Amino acid sequence: MTTNVYIDGFNLYYGAVKSTPYRWLNLAELCRLLLPTDQINRIQYFTALVTGLPRDPDSPNRQSLYLRALETIPNLEIFRGHFRSHERWRPLADGSGRVKIRETTEKGSDVALGAHLVHDAHMCDYDTAVVVSNDSDLIPPIRIVRQDIGKKVGLLCPYKRFSTEHAKEFDFFKLIRPGVLRASQFPDVLTDSKGDFHKPASW
Repeated sequence: MTTNVYIDGFNLYYGAVKSTPYRWLNLAELCRLLLPTDQINRIQYFTALVTGLPRDPDSPNRQSLYLRALETIPNLEIFRGHFRSHERWRPLADGSGRVKIRETTEKGSDVALGAHLVHDAHMCDYDTAVVVSNDSDLIPPIRIVRQDIGKKVGLLCPYKRFSTEHAKEFDFFKLIRPGVLRASQFPDVLTDSKGDFHKPASW
């Protein structure tokens, strides 16, 4: 069975690995452990490049190292969206006034993931698709793939909980648990065409 895996990078990060020691995550090994009988044709990883903030100016460097690590996986492709940042006035919870905040939203990843999911199904690039996300915005393209094109779609859920209604949209689902994250880490030192590079000392 040929399987393509479609990963919403920020959904995976915030759902499964943020505030854990498992952020140096080898996605190929994760797929191998969770889908042991599948032939993984390709892994597509959708993300956006972060910008440094005063409280965490080194975040772009850490992300760059992680993307470099992912690029050592032969059958993985990275698709980059973008962030949109603007200032907004928001009401205070106690109704005493408003406060000005900077709101940053990630744009493009979920749309790109859904488009590739449908396109690849139409091109018969896989027998089964596996989505790593808990984003309900992906339900329409998933329905097209299952109902109109006739391909199976599974879910690897990054969050500890998800609704039974959401689960009904998939042919199968599995939770991404800490044990499999622990077993799916890159080595601390990796090598690519540019030379050796290291896991970030802190995250």
